[in-house]
Amino acid sequence: MKKLQLFILVLFVGLASCSPIKVATDYDTAVDFSQFKTFAFYKTGIDKADISSLDKKRVLRAIETELLARGFAKSEKPDMLVSIFTKSRRQVNINQNNNFGYGYGYGFGWGWNPWMMNGTNNNININEYTEGTLFIDFIDKNKKELIWQGIGTGALKMSNVEKKEERISLFVKEIISRFPPGNEQN
Repeated sequence: MKKLQLFILVLFVGLASCSPIKVATDYDTAVDFSQFKTFAFYKTGIDKADISSLDKKRVLRAIETELLARGFAKSEKPDMLVSIFTKSRRQVNINQNNNFGYGYGYGFGWGWNPWMMNGTNNNININEYTEGTLFIDFIDKNKKELIWQGIGTGALKMSNVEKKEERISLFVKEIISRFPPGNEQN
């Protein structure tokens, strides 16, 4: 019985700690993405990103790692430029639990508990967090046109540097997994 309780606790904590990253992409359908083999970072665009220089370094390292893993090469004369943009906003969730309805009570089985309806057992849960959005843009260097954009949005809960690095890497990995179009690796 204790093993089952421990398993349920670990499962619950694991699920509760997972905060999903929502990813969306947009791209130019007229572009042949197989022509792009090399990349470089677009400093002008990256300089405008509204995050700390440490976080910029983390994001760029994560992007470089993912692109290299996908067979792209970093180059002084690239086919494609990579830029980033960020946004964040504070989110507040308010949930009220009135604690009435069916539930486990004294004796055997389940049943209606009218004593829970007096309003004295109301719970209000307030959850505040920062939701961040990372835009990763791929630009055709020769044409100077945006060819692909990946957007990742999710909660930013970072209590220490290691968790921050891990979260940024996860954001980038989720976004880049959708590039190139038609080659998604979910």
